[in-house]
Amino acid sequence: MTRRIHNPDTPADTTLKEVLAAAGRPCFVMLAGAGSGKTTSLVKALDFIAVRHGATLRANGQQVACITYTEVAVAEIWRDVGNLPLYHVSTIHSFLWDLIKPFQTNIAAWVIDHMRARLDELREERDNFGVRVQARTRERNAQAIDRLEQGIPQMGEVRQFTYGTGSNYRRGILGHDDIIKMGPALIQRFPLLQALLARKHPFFFVDESQDTFPNVVDALRTVAIAHPGRFTLGFFGDPMQKIYATGVGNIPTEAAWRQITKPQNFRCPGKVLDVINRIRAPADGLEQVGGRHEHDGGALRAVSGSARMFVLPTDQHRQANLIRVRQWLADADGDGGWQDDGVESDVRILVIEHRMAANRLDFADLHAAFVDDAPIALSDGFRDGTTWPLRPFRDVLLPLAEASVAGNAFDVIATLRNHSPILSAAAMRGEGDPRDVFARLKQATEDLAEMMAAASTATILDVLRFAVAQSMLSLDDRLAAYIDAPPQADEAAPPADAADTAAQERAREASVLRRYFACPASQAAGYHRYQTQISRYATHQGVKGAEFGRVIVLIDDDESQHRQFSYEKLLGLRPPSQADLDNRAQGKESVFERTRRLLYVCCSRATKDLVVVLYTADPARAAATLRAADLFAPEDIHEASQL
Repeated sequence: MTRRIHNPDTPADTTLKEVLAAAGRPCFVMLAGAGSGKTTSLVKALDFIAVRHGATLRANGQQVACITYTEVAVAEIWRDVGNLPLYHVSTIHSFLWDLIKPFQTNIAAWVIDHMRARLDELREERDNFGVRVQARTRERNAQAIDRLEQGIPQMGEVRQFTYGTGSNYRRGILGHDDIIKMGPALIQRFPLLQALLARKHPFFFVDESQDTFPNVVDALRTVAIAHPGRFTLGFFGDPMQKIYATGVGNIPTEAAWRQITKPQNFRCPGKVLDVINRIRAPADGLEQVGGRHEHDGGALRAVSGSARMFVLPTDQHRQANLIRVRQWLADADGDGGWQDDGVESDVRILVIEHRMAANRLDFADLHAAFVDDAPIALSDGFRDGTTWPLRPFRDVLLPLAEASVAGNAFDVIATLRNHSPILSAAAMRGEGDPRDVFARLKQATEDLAEMMAAASTATILDVLRFAVAQSMLSLDDRLAAYIDAPPQADEAAPPADAADTAAQERAREASVLRRYFACPASQAAGYHRYQTQISRYATHQGVKGAEFGRVIVLIDDDESQHRQFSYEKLLGLRPPSQADLDNRAQGKESVFERTRRLLYVCCSRATKDLVVVLYTADPARAAATLRAADLFAPEDIHEASQL
């Protein structure tokens, strides 16, 4: 067990233990703001269950389940609980697959139903094509219909379904999206599966609940309602830290469920805590208390820290002005750390979205392809590094190119063994001398590295076609279909006469793939460096749960071009649109809620010093407005003339 389990209990921790020990074992939702020690509360609860209920659970062959959003979070929780077999800790996708994979007949039925529904959509789309629909769109539709018409009868030949990175139904491979749709659907449909889940995991915790898919939450709530007192469902999260459009946000509860609020903040110094409380106040009114403390001799001392804002012009000197800001901070604080960009630096520059980092780190075209008028599933996946069209680069091509450049033959062979179809046992039996196969793949890997180098003119499509031709990897069906017939420029926008929303979304997907294929292949490496946090830059999606000594938040509505967020509207520097007013009047989420959450997440990362740099067209007017707004202390708001 780790140190955090032995930290003193907060009132919320004490309440949670009372809930877990109570007769009838009620379900609960813990609301834990940024820096509150949510994960500490979660692992303390796991430890309490082991002490209080562990003997009974072990005797019954039961486990406590804990699902979370990322593999990184899974590893963190495992480290805290010591890898005890009493616990089952995994991502949502992995848990759902482990639950449903024994039910192969039901999986096959779901896949066939899913394919039939898709076939019906394509046929309806075909039947409603107007005169302006391009010939290539018609051809793609016909090819997709033909594949499904031929594929559905062949599904009876699939004997076993497995879980992979992308879908290939004819080979029995299910992708991430399939699992997140299928798992909850099967739970909802079959009471026997609900009973199995409740029997196997009588305690079930959901970490980062605000970003959990609504259908997953609904399925788990169904189990809890069907098995009261035998299935304790607990959610740990914070709606103010919801960062994915696909997340549920607030958790709907039942009358008997317990609500537990954890208002402490152990991360942010006093001045930063004041700022994030002011940001949050109009949302749900939760005021966080405490703030960061440090040991000073034998006593704990509250850390004051700093929270400053710079209001600068939106001109061509943005980057130069940021350098001036960091110089000003170094001089004002007598601390050269503000200018440190080394690996060990505690400075992190946060941006509203990937575009602002992409402009600085050379993957602007790639960003535009996946974000500008892209379906939410693709744009969200791009932001968190999981989108399916980029998986061949993330999982295979970039590791191969990097290993080749580094002369690391072992990693080259290991990656090829895991992904090259020509190196499977069956394929090797028909490919002649294995040494010739490896030699051919080694040369192909060297050629691949050249194609992905910064000076190369190769495109993403060039690299994908080369990799497939050289048997370096297999593509899932979705991407393979686009490789065979890449979308043309006339498919860049959804057809005006599209019959339904699904048809429009498919047209938008085709547009994304067309732009993606045209991107320079070298940009995949820049994006990868950014996603793996090698640079100083990060977005709010990439740092939720993380913390840094010095945080610089760049806010620039003009550069970001993101219609879902507007700092200037949130800060009262620009009037709301009619759509904003309509959304508010109808109780719908608006730009204000989304932007407030983003600003809260970014600012609450700081453990010592916070700087917000606002780029705006009229800095003098903006600075005057902000000094009157009481978000930052007036004396801590600076303009370019002071640099």
